Amino acid sequence: MQGTFAACVNCHRRSGLGHMEGQIVIPPITAKYLFRLSNESPEHAMESHVRAAYTDSTLAKAIREGVDPSGRPLDYLMPRYKLDGQTMAVLIEYLKGLSKGPVPGVTSDTLHFATIITPDADPIARKGMLDVIEHYFAAKNASYLTQAPPFPDLGVMRPLPRKWQLHVWELAGPPESWEEQLRKRLRAEPVFAVISGLGGKTWAPVHHFCEQESLPCLLPNVELPLVAEDDFYPVYFSKGVLLEAELIAHRLREKPAASARRRVVQVYREDDIGSEAAKALRTGTAAEGFKVVDRIIHAGAAGRELADALKETGTGDAVVLWLRPEDLRSLTPEAPQGPEFLFSGLMGGLENAPLPAAWRSRAHMTYPFDLPELRVTRMLYPIEWCRFQHVPVVAERIQADTYIACDTLAQNVSHIGDDLVRDYLVERIEDMLSSRLFDGYYPRLELAPGQRFASKGGYIVHFADASGTKLAAEGEWIVP
Repeated sequence: MQGTFAACVNCHRRSGLGHMEGQIVIPPITAKYLFRLSNESPEHAMESHVRAAYTDSTLAKAIREGVDPSGRPLDYLMPRYKLDGQTMAVLIEYLKGLSKGPVPGVTSDTLHFATIITPDADPIARKGMLDVIEHYFAAKNASYLTQAPPFPDLGVMRPLPRKWQLHVWELAGPPESWEEQLRKRLRAEPVFAVISGLGGKTWAPVHHFCEQESLPCLLPNVELPLVAEDDFYPVYFSKGVLLEAELIAHRLREKPAASARRRVVQVYREDDIGSEAAKALRTGTAAEGFKVVDRIIHAGAAGRELADALKETGTGDAVVLWLRPEDLRSLTPEAPQGPEFLFSGLMGGLENAPLPAAWRSRAHMTYPFDLPELRVTRMLYPIEWCRFQHVPVVAERIQADTYIACDTLAQNVSHIGDDLVRDYLVERIEDMLSSRLFDGYYPRLELAPGQRFASKGGYIVHFADASGTKLAAEGEWIVP
């Protein structure tokens, strides 16, 4: 192997705490584990043999020759590196400092977490989200003192789990001021990670802040995430409206009548997230030769401007509506004849989108979730949890996603034990998210190293009749 393919981080990860690849266990390479007996921690208590503690010289030999301090050969998957003395010394010093504390937001008895809410977040969704987080934290703290230390039969004692403390960081003012507000909050209230959260028209300043501060930002409720695949700390449910743009682009390319439809007319409000979705769709169809026309509704404009935006469309056009329920409700009673209509389910209200009856029979909707009848079983757990905790269900999807975020955090904090390292928390979620049994609105949530969006597809659907919420899928689940 050469170059980046042989980089230590590919297997031992950014934290240095290793992971599993199939049945292959990739061990930690931090000083905490290298420079002591391999059975002095619960992670290695069940190994078939005891590995002596490394020294600088035996570690150098292991890296160069593939032999551990007890004389046993390392796994064949471990490369052998021909490093000179000076380079080896630098590497060993680096390993000694890797994932070494103290970790912000971690005390002897408490883990501190924040949730972030932007000023334009929906107030009903805000209440629902906070109800779930606060009740989840309260329930966890009510039980943590009763938990016995794990591995008592092996004679290994860990500290009891720490209490969880929630900090609610509510932002104010314009987006350009949010990063400074967050820096002040982090200095005053150091936290281990950001959990869930709620955004409106932009989440980019929060994303940038968390990446710059090496602060995990786990599964926020946002419809327009920042797509920055090289970033590490923010992790999202999906690309939101950007995924919907990919679904529409896929449909335009793959539909048999695509050759007859060469113009795409996009209608959106200039001050909403539909503007970014429209850019994504323009990019996604550029190579196919479609002519893309944007018809922008200005801030505060009433239904007349929307009606004007739909004029002069006909056969051969695909009209894409990036609109909220209030705009869908104000559509003209009769849909223009000729065009194919597609609209954002995420922005429009999904199966509750208030389309006029004449539009319901002709419009196609992006649906970046599992179909309602297919997710019933997976929704039982979060809904029953809310009922048991006396949490009113006021924003079902947001509350289900918030529950999943909290539960994912709890599972992975439990797995990392006393290795409370921010990088390791993100890595564990990458590795273990797909093992969840109940994913709520999603047919499957999964990540891999370098992936930041856990749900990667959706449906194109239409309403089954002129009234009601029943949907009919136009094909299988699509991963664009």
